[in-house]
Amino acid sequence: MNTNSSQRAVAWWLFACCAMVFLTMVVGGVTRLTHSGLSIVEWKPLVGALPPLSHADWLELFAKYQQTPEFIKRNHDMTLDGFQFIFWWEWAHRLSGRLIGVVFLLPYLYFLARGYLRGALAAKVFGFFILGGLQGAMGWYMVKSGLVDDPRVSQYRLAAHLGLAFILFGLMFWTGLGMLQPRATNNAVSPAPTFTRRLGNWLVALVFVMVLSGALVAGIRAGLAYNTFPLMNGHFLPPESFMVDPWWLNFFTNMALVQFDHRLIAWALMGLIPWLAWRIAREAPAARIPALLLVLWLAVQVGMGIATLLLQVPVALGAAHQAGAMVLFGLLLWAVHAHRRA
Repeated sequence: MNTNSSQRAVAWWLFACCAMVFLTMVVGGVTRLTHSGLSIVEWKPLVGALPPLSHADWLELFAKYQQTPEFIKRNHDMTLDGFQFIFWWEWAHRLSGRLIGVVFLLPYLYFLARGYLRGALAAKVFGFFILGGLQGAMGWYMVKSGLVDDPRVSQYRLAAHLGLAFILFGLMFWTGLGMLQPRATNNAVSPAPTFTRRLGNWLVALVFVMVLSGALVAGIRAGLAYNTFPLMNGHFLPPESFMVDPWWLNFFTNMALVQFDHRLIAWALMGLIPWLAWRIAREAPAARIPALLLVLWLAVQVGMGIATLLLQVPVALGAAHQAGAMVLFGLLLWAVHAHRRA
């Protein structure tokens, strides 16, 4: 296989891994929204891949769950059937995470043996595998925070868990794009950053911050409050936004300010992303398609966010809004990358 063909093979494998990360995040979103994330109280990376195989196994797992604060304080009337429902969502989320490791490692070893991956690139791509392992460990660290006195996971650990998923997705997606469209040999040195490139970089960072702010909204369930738009119960900034002392803690624990920050970043992106897309399309005609798709999806994502808020976070819409954030992130990376290569 020639160099171009081998690079395409590696790129599409990385895109497949991105799709697996996306799928795992969607299942994770449903797991969170159905309050299923604390149903499995142990972390067994290998043995835990097997589901309960007998009625006795189910009773044993249910007995362990019955000792958790979530069961004692919230689900004390839950039956075995109810436990099985929340168990399967959490198990599917963990299984999907394990499958990412398999889908990544086996082809990686094959590509390494065939010489498709060498040197710095091989080390870089293996770093993605390490990051994926850290992501799984962070997931369990997050779950542990909800197995203590308060049956709710830490919003900080939730943000870290989701943030790592986006970092992993972004790194693999960007690397795959680079292999499909490598820099021309006569332009091996990157040109000086233009304003559009800098704007694109800043917006990638801002979308990532938006994702973290959404995790905080989910973590403290701020989406169940202030279910009006565009004002928040008649206020631009609710008067109780800084009622927590010290003042800086409001940005992480106060429902009013956490939701306000999420809305404020959304308003900023509604103005800045179309501006970036216009500049990209004007400067690089070859990048017009991702620029156009980026603007169109921004409208869909904002619409889903507003609907999710007004309807008080229905499971399907809440999961779709979280998934839409990763789609927006990927389209932004594609548009920025296409502009650089054009």
